[in-house]
Amino acid sequence: MTAPDAAAPDAAAPDLTVDGTGLLCVQLLLRLCAQIAHLPAGAVVHIHTTDPAAPLDLPAWCHLTGHAYLGQVPYEATDREVYALRLTSAPVRTRPDRPWHPAPATD
Repeated sequence: MTAPDAAAPDAAAPDLTVDGTGLLCVQLLLRLCAQIAHLPAGAVVHIHTTDPAAPLDLPAWCHLTGHAYLGQVPYEATDREVYALRLTSAPVRTRPDRPWHPAPATD
């Protein structure tokens, strides 16, 4: 019997699942931003995606915004990958139309 990998994201039920299958980077992030806007800090989100750049884009976006990238979640289907993140209490806001760019500072 082997011990479970403590570093692996929890495959248990997330607080939200975002279906980004068929979407590429920008569309995936726009959908993700819209769907997480109402969630509290600490919520775990699973993102289903077919975007081959997701393993690079999602950690980079989490680094930009301050959310915690938890990594790939084990998933039995072979037509998509699933990644997890945990929302932070004070994310860096991004532009509504350009999720790779921080929102302008407001005074």
